[in-house]
Amino acid sequence: MVITSGLPRKPGMTRDELLQANMKIVGEVTRNVVKHSPNCILVLVTNPLDAMVYLAYKVSGLPASKVFGLSGALDATRLRYFIAEELKVSVEDVYACVVGEHGKNMVVIPRLCTVDGVPITTLLPKETIDRLIERTIGAGAEIVGYLKTGSAFYAPSAGVAHMVDAIMMDKKQVVQTAVVLQGEYGIKDSVISVPVKLGSKGVEEVVEMELTPEEKQALASSADAVKGLIKAMDLK
Repeated sequence: MVITSGLPRKPGMTRDELLQANMKIVGEVTRNVVKHSPNCILVLVTNPLDAMVYLAYKVSGLPASKVFGLSGALDATRLRYFIAEELKVSVEDVYACVVGEHGKNMVVIPRLCTVDGVPITTLLPKETIDRLIERTIGAGAEIVGYLKTGSAFYAPSAGVAHMVDAIMMDKKQVVQTAVVLQGEYGIKDSVISVPVKLGSKGVEEVVEMELTPEEKQALASSADAVKGLIKAMDLK
């Protein structure tokens, strides 16, 4: 199992601007890893995350079940914290559903975000929920603004450790993960975060939630945004 890395995002730099710089790094690292460990599982943490997962998938020749990335696990944890802080409850009692692209096009489904099983839509006004969602979307940039000379590292490392633990211990744990979709949710040839079952074989199942038409459209639009980055990479 290998976790790849690349250049961090600098202040004022968008995830999209990282694309060309990190393509070379992730491509080279992936080729060398697969050369020496052909049966590996790749867990990506490099931004722009979704595009880098697709790049590693194409370069490695590994099945989609063995190439995926940290995104939903991190984004959902951030939202869980914001919800817990707002309601003054334990973060352990909060579940957050954050899917789609790891970035400005991420999709938060409030009706599936709960506190001890109770939807936050019954606990918080819409204005507050919208504010927490916006903060979650901008959390990475917020941290970059605080650090000045680097990007987030503590929460991503904790998130990816959680994923690795689920794989190494064969927990069959459902984690929101950036994965290449092959028809699930009606999406093909794109990478977005969705709930998956993680075990010793990597992604052992993509869990398909029942979504409303509006939620399906938001997820499709998010996948299309990632397709734009994939097209920009011009992979041969």
